Amino acid sequence: MTHGESDGLVVDAEVRRGSFVLAVSLAAAPGQVLGLLGPNGAGKSTLLNAVAGLTPVSAGRITLAGQVLDDVDSETFVEAAGRPVGFVFQNYRLFPNLTVAENVAFSPRARGRGRQAARSAAAHWLDRLGLADLAGRRPDQLSGGQAQRVALARALAGEPALLLLDEPLSALDAGTRLDVQTELKRHLADFAGPCLLVTHDALEALVLADRLIVLENGRIVQEGTPAQIARQPATEYVAKLVGLNLYHGRGDGSEVALTGGGSFTVASQDLHGEVLIAVRPSAIVVSSQQPQGSSARNTWPAKITGLSLLADRVRLDLEGQPSALVDVTPAAMAELQLSPGSRVWLTVKATELEVYAPTGRQQPDLSR
Repeated sequence: MTHGESDGLVVDAEVRRGSFVLAVSLAAAPGQVLGLLGPNGAGKSTLLNAVAGLTPVSAGRITLAGQVLDDVDSETFVEAAGRPVGFVFQNYRLFPNLTVAENVAFSPRARGRGRQAARSAAAHWLDRLGLADLAGRRPDQLSGGQAQRVALARALAGEPALLLLDEPLSALDAGTRLDVQTELKRHLADFAGPCLLVTHDALEALVLADRLIVLENGRIVQEGTPAQIARQPATEYVAKLVGLNLYHGRGDGSEVALTGGGSFTVASQDLHGEVLIAVRPSAIVVSSQQPQGSSARNTWPAKITGLSLLADRVRLDLEGQPSALVDVTPAAMAELQLSPGSRVWLTVKATELEVYAPTGRQQPDLSR
């Protein structure tokens, strides 16, 4: 898939780092927050570094608002300092020897603005992000949430056309993260340019991003709205991230023979070929005896191999055909006397099965 020229960010490129190859084709429109998800080593940070100009592409090109930032064929490469890009790093990377105000003023100074103009821009963003009272402090005198806001102010003070956020909330404790997440969403909504957001947190991605791209092994394996990806994960990684069971199978009418063993009867009557089935852990019912007279058409035996407490529920890891993750209440667990090694029966209604076709994601054409 090749994207045409755009007012936003367009990447049709390949980046080689040793034996690892990142090959992606994506676009982010002005005002759009594009979330990048993927396991460690998938290529998320490599992509950000390429867009920022810290790592040159090996093939293809990157454009921003129609300006070519990197193009192997025309031997064009704009250095990082010359790119209108604001970068918020995972650990913020504030200059320890500078005050908060000096940290924020650094960005417009690096873009060529005079000392007074840089100070004015810094004061504006410090005030806007509620940091004016901290202007004279050093980074080691800041809380995690304050440091995150200073890093964002520094990125925005340079008036970037593109914002890059590399796991901007990961260094925060759980108590601070939710408040800062809400604040960050508000500021991103006011940013006119495209934004690339790298995160490992499914909730963070669902809350902050307008659209999601999932990277695995240097390739895009799924792309869509947060709602689409949360409902219909394309890979095991995504399914785990959004807390769903995912099964591969082959459909024939209303029957799906699962690749890992077992089968499901689904609500659809006209399935043909390869399908994916997603099931919420809370949609599967656990019984100590084989259900009798149930209207549910999918019932099978399983053995509990593990369990973990998740806030107000217990998650069971069950081995069977198919295996499954199932959520039950602590009361149900006590009533059914469930423990590792217990043999149980699982039931799920056909209407609780989300059935969809596997997504195929074309790779970029770098032959031009």
